[in-house]
Amino acid sequence: MGSIGEPDPEINHTKPPGIRFIESVKRSPISYKTHQAIVLIVTFFAYLSYHATRKTTSIVKSALDPQSPDTNLKSPFSWRTAYSHKPLEATRNSWVLGSGWAPFNGSDGTALLGELDVSFLFVYAMGMYFSGHVGDRMDLRKFLTIGMVGTGLFTVLFGVGYWANIHFFYYYLIVQMLAGLFQSTGWPSVVAVVGNWFGKRKRGLIMGIWNAHTSLGNITGSVVASVLLKYGWGWSMVVPGLGIAFVGVMLFCFLPVSPDAVGASVDDDDEDELKKDGGEITEPLLRAKSDDRGAVGFLEAWRIPGVAPFSLCLFFSKLVAYTFLYWLPFYISHTAIEGRYLSNEEAGNLSTLFDVGGVVGGILAGHISDRLNARAITAASFMYCAIPALFFYRNYGHVSMTLNIVLMLITGMFVNGPYALITTAVSADLGTHSSLKGNPRALATVTAIIDGTGSIGAAIGPLLTGYISAKSWSAVFTMLMGAALVAGLLLTRLVVAEVAAKIRGPEECSRTRPARVVEV
Repeated sequence: MGSIGEPDPEINHTKPPGIRFIESVKRSPISYKTHQAIVLIVTFFAYLSYHATRKTTSIVKSALDPQSPDTNLKSPFSWRTAYSHKPLEATRNSWVLGSGWAPFNGSDGTALLGELDVSFLFVYAMGMYFSGHVGDRMDLRKFLTIGMVGTGLFTVLFGVGYWANIHFFYYYLIVQMLAGLFQSTGWPSVVAVVGNWFGKRKRGLIMGIWNAHTSLGNITGSVVASVLLKYGWGWSMVVPGLGIAFVGVMLFCFLPVSPDAVGASVDDDDEDELKKDGGEITEPLLRAKSDDRGAVGFLEAWRIPGVAPFSLCLFFSKLVAYTFLYWLPFYISHTAIEGRYLSNEEAGNLSTLFDVGGVVGGILAGHISDRLNARAITAASFMYCAIPALFFYRNYGHVSMTLNIVLMLITGMFVNGPYALITTAVSADLGTHSSLKGNPRALATVTAIIDGTGSIGAAIGPLLTGYISAKSWSAVFTMLMGAALVAGLLLTRLVVAEVAAKIRGPEECSRTRPARVVEV
């Protein structure tokens, strides 16, 4: 080992320029807690922008493909009653849906949109495995910046098709695939960065609140795209694309990847204050003195207890969540609520309530899992509760606007709750599992495996919906209820283990969770 002074040039070199500027103005180093605040804020807005750009295609769909309204619902408020005096085609084209955009406005338009979704999400899922592997081996600040600027570029290129009058399907397909590749850099990297700075105390609650960026990103993307849609659907893609590129530049300027990289340590004042709050929150998940060990291999990460069942559970959980992410505005705009079809903008704005419920669900799932010390029980319970929520939303959501809003909030809470829990607190638990013996170079890989597997399900759900919805939306909801059931059942063994541990007592219960990572 070298002398204490030797690492200084490297530490200064890896400090983000924004941090160096702030410290030069202050004429003193930034405190550890300030670094933590910067990490939470920067990663929050970074992943919010990832999801905002991902959400825009679901809003644009209804402008690209003005498909016939949903006529399967039996209700006194159905379109048959409200518009029985008008031909369906005239009603459809005259005031709500427009003429569409070739090649998506043909008879196979819905299927083509489904193929765009699956191409994006398949490349995203495959890229996730690769990104986690790379993320454990390079500077995450640079890696995230490249991913965000690349995502912005290809989101903008999709929108450019509007002004360039491009009607070639494979142009949009290739652009979406490349956007999916750059999108895959986001999640493993932000989880790894947060894991470098925060410990295990109240991890479920903290990460549940932090994970609100997913739903808030969806809401932001929906609102921005919906408002801009009336000026031309190209703007709904270009503006969010420019937004994520800007946030990527800000991230490059300010994100401290780890305490080691910026030479941060807990000072006496911070330590005293943190002890009053319970102490453990500032201990990083991963300790710097283990950095000399090699990164965990892909197959080795799969063997960590709990990774496989939670990954498969997330496969079906994200199948449900991403079907709503990509198809909910389309479904709303083609379903009469109180006998009236909403415009594309109204449908996009209404769909944001699903994500509002998702914010509540993510925080609630994290808090409950912390209180019960039982991740699997919490995740499985939410998935089982999602089944009746989906049933009631499909069958009664069209009766009135109030009922639609209430049922959408409840459905969003139960669908997004376990999805948020597994991709945050559970991934962090497993990425610091006791079997890793404190190795810090596993968190991004484990996160990538879990979310990458889930993203394959996220690709399959929207694809199947594109084909099935052309026949029946009721069949789509049946598929989603079946997926939620399977997701819960996949955690049965872990649920049984957690229940058995609680019966045996608190000492045994504590052994079902990963041991604290210690400095070695």
